[in-house]
Amino acid sequence: MDFNNLSSFLTPAILVPVLAGLATVAFVVAIGFIANRRTTSAESRLELFTRKGKGSGTGSNQSIEIWKDAAMQGDRNTFIDSLMPNLPSLEKLFQQADVTIRPSAVAMLSVVLGVLGMVVAWVFTANVILSILPGIGLFSIPWMWVLQQRKKRLKTFQQQMPDAMELLARALRAGQSLQAGLHIISEEMPPPVATEFGRVYEEQNLGVSMEDALKSLCDRVPNLDLRFFVTSVLIQRQTGGDLAEILDKIGYVIRERFKIQGAVQALTGEGRLSGVVLIALPFVMFLVVCYLNFDYAQVLWTTDKGKRWCIYAIIMQILGALLIRKIVNIKV
Repeated sequence: MDFNNLSSFLTPAILVPVLAGLATVAFVVAIGFIANRRTTSAESRLELFTRKGKGSGTGSNQSIEIWKDAAMQGDRNTFIDSLMPNLPSLEKLFQQADVTIRPSAVAMLSVVLGVLGMVVAWVFTANVILSILPGIGLFSIPWMWVLQQRKKRLKTFQQQMPDAMELLARALRAGQSLQAGLHIISEEMPPPVATEFGRVYEEQNLGVSMEDALKSLCDRVPNLDLRFFVTSVLIQRQTGGDLAEILDKIGYVIRERFKIQGAVQALTGEGRLSGVVLIALPFVMFLVVCYLNFDYAQVLWTTDKGKRWCIYAIIMQILGALLIRKIVNIKV
């Protein structure tokens, strides 16, 4: 194979249209996949509504979702899912984020955005390094959105935990069972705490033991306060005791932790802001220098010494960010 002829063939005039065409095809396929997924979800909701209207089913939405999730455990026939069969944490991530998009759709959308970013950057810069960086940035946008949704949902769950504990304690003092108390939480409180506790209630109604249902809840929601609650319930079911009083103390501890966390956030605010400024300053200055004198700035990626200094600067930026995060991230 003549690599000289190959390099002369892969010119920007040929490479850019090819990449643009591939990106367009991938984008259309991704949009069609997502639209088909949303249509299927809409049809399922309409079917559930018509069944409830006809009175043909007595189960709740949670029980139907549990059966559907159990039936779909083996339905992993998409191309991306076949490439990633050993990543259960990815499914758990999407479950914790409570998003309706499948991981394969997010992966395909990430690839499409990454290719589009590389193509656009290549058209304007005709530089490999400068075209890879926007591609990586656009590729990470869908995953950052999923992580943000997960963080938001878990934070909301943590904020709702004290009210859930107090509501469950009042239900127990009123003579209700633990199962009835969980059902009251699912009926009276907003999601996500209502969704998760309602799933526990429906699972034990479908034959799952309370211990297994609570352990599954801990697997779905990585929350320390929730583990305290589950541990207390399991111990109380084996040894006995006043569960309502235990739940009141758990709620009190959670509220006190919120107060301490607020004080810690206030005390570390200056350090966190300093970290953001120090990390963002080199990139802002780089963009300013590129705008004022591009010929002076391009020495960083056109010479060997400039490339070495860029790599060194990036490594030191990462180490500095990790060090600042370790200093200001105080666990309570």
